[in-house]
Amino acid sequence: MRTRVKICGFTTVNEAVHAANLGVDAIGLVFYPPSPRNVSISQAAKIIAALPAFTSVVALFVDADTTQIQQVLQQLPIDCLQFHGNETPAACRLYNKAYVKAVPMRKNTDVKQLTLDYYDAAGLLLDAYHPQAKGGTGECFDWKLIPKQSSVPIILAGGLNPENAQQAIMQVNPYALDVSSGVEIKQGIKEISKMTAFIREVNQGNYK
Repeated sequence: MRTRVKICGFTTVNEAVHAANLGVDAIGLVFYPPSPRNVSISQAAKIIAALPAFTSVVALFVDADTTQIQQVLQQLPIDCLQFHGNETPAACRLYNKAYVKAVPMRKNTDVKQLTLDYYDAAGLLLDAYHPQAKGGTGECFDWKLIPKQSSVPIILAGGLNPENAQQAIMQVNPYALDVSSGVEIKQGIKEISKMTAFIREVNQGNYK
């Protein structure tokens, strides 16, 4: 199985288009005002309009109210929602849209139970736990906490970069890798050379 790639937290058109041309499967747009990667609907519209065909767009929210999410869905062609807060399964299902549920991983996190709770999710995104930040910290977690088999596709996040992308594929065999800070110059600004290296490492890992 080919491990897919999502790069999250784009704020400019050029970087998102370059990522798409490198072959990423999805780009992530953050709609969470406290985040340095937050984008407005107008910013997101410009980014999406410039993307080539067959690049999925994922909209990330953190405990957002339904009005905000509906505004984004009404104004932008979003392919998938990503919930990065404490959203219940019922809350994730309100929009009749494919969704991914992010899970902050700790030693007592019951991934198998979460696959039952979010059984209809397009994926469970397993990320490093941080008491304040909601993703994009650049921190890893212990990949041994991830079950070998899952009824819901596993998306691995947290501390990924070009140096450990192949190791992540070999050790976890996830459905996808989700990277943000690992391909940035600074928060919200992607570095083309790092994105290129990350995609190259994933491609090599896929065919080993």
